[in-house]
Amino acid sequence: MADVLLFHHALGPTDGLRAFADELREAGHTVHTPDLFEGRTFGTIEEGVGYAREVGWDEIMARGERAAEALPNELVYGGFSLGVMPAQMLAQNRPGARGALFFYSCVPPEEFGEWPTGLPAQIHGADADPIFMEEGDVDAARALVASVDDAELFLYPSDQHYFADSSLPGYDADAAKLLTQRVLAFLARTD
Repeated sequence: MADVLLFHHALGPTDGLRAFADELREAGHTVHTPDLFEGRTFGTIEEGVGYAREVGWDEIMARGERAAEALPNELVYGGFSLGVMPAQMLAQNRPGARGALFFYSCVPPEEFGEWPTGLPAQIHGADADPIFMEEGDVDAARALVASVDDAELFLYPSDQHYFADSSLPGYDADAAKLLTQRVLAFLARTD
């Protein structure tokens, strides 16, 4: 079974994130969900991103690195939106990465250096989400898929950024179910 390091989005470690991690655990995977915000949660994306800016992106990234230090190198790195930043940086730069799961966001790989040869990736986003579709994430995702042998981009019919977080009003149960099935199939082949 896979060992997964999963970073939360800008609202912090929500009940929906914990529920998703629990679904992966029920399938037999080990899932680590560190808190990049040190106990803080936020009601809006703007508030959470504001906190990250206040703390500093370098510190948020360092918190992600510290979360990985005590774990084995052979991890699947996952991140939801803001959490994609540390997940992608670690997946690209920490030796031994087994896979990368990016939800609601993707960064051009050159931000963190070269994409490791043979590292599989899945990117999940909503096809009408203004953040994912209009702020460069989908372009980065498409470029990654075009340049990597084992990368997939999945688009879901929704205009919600956090469509798979069951604790938020924009939750789409059908899309979240399909996303979870795809993630479980991905994790099964990274063992």
